[in-house]
Amino acid sequence: MSPRLTLSVQFPAAKTYPSHKAALPRATVARWIKAALFADAELTVRFVDEDEGRVLNRTYRQKDYATNVLTFAYAESEDDPVTGDLILCCPVVEREATEQGKPLAAHYAHLIVHGTLHAQGYDHEVESEAQEMESIETDIMQSLGFPDPYVPLT
Repeated sequence: MSPRLTLSVQFPAAKTYPSHKAALPRATVARWIKAALFADAELTVRFVDEDEGRVLNRTYRQKDYATNVLTFAYAESEDDPVTGDLILCCPVVEREATEQGKPLAAHYAHLIVHGTLHAQGYDHEVESEAQEMESIETDIMQSLGFPDPYVPLT
């Protein structure tokens, strides 16, 4: 039995990035998240502009720039349900996808999978944990029909 997902998708950046909103229907976002879920979860995914992304990163991580994805995980122990917010910064995701020569949808899928794993307690601060997380991400991305996100496209 697959984990249950309660999902809220917010797109305050839709006016500035209508093509992103069109490429990210709720059902697609849910499918990508479910592929990375190992337990029932309640998640919010919010697509923001550079200003909001920068404010959130500065406020919560003391880094004064917008980053591609921020994950706010609220479970305090392994026994708590998976709850969290994934914040994706549209202009950063778009810029990175272009720089990496990846389709926008593939980069969003990877970052949503990445953020979903963070919401479940995975991290990449230690090399062994980073290798485990990247391996899981690669398997999930390939199961979704995307190439390994860590192999540069030629």
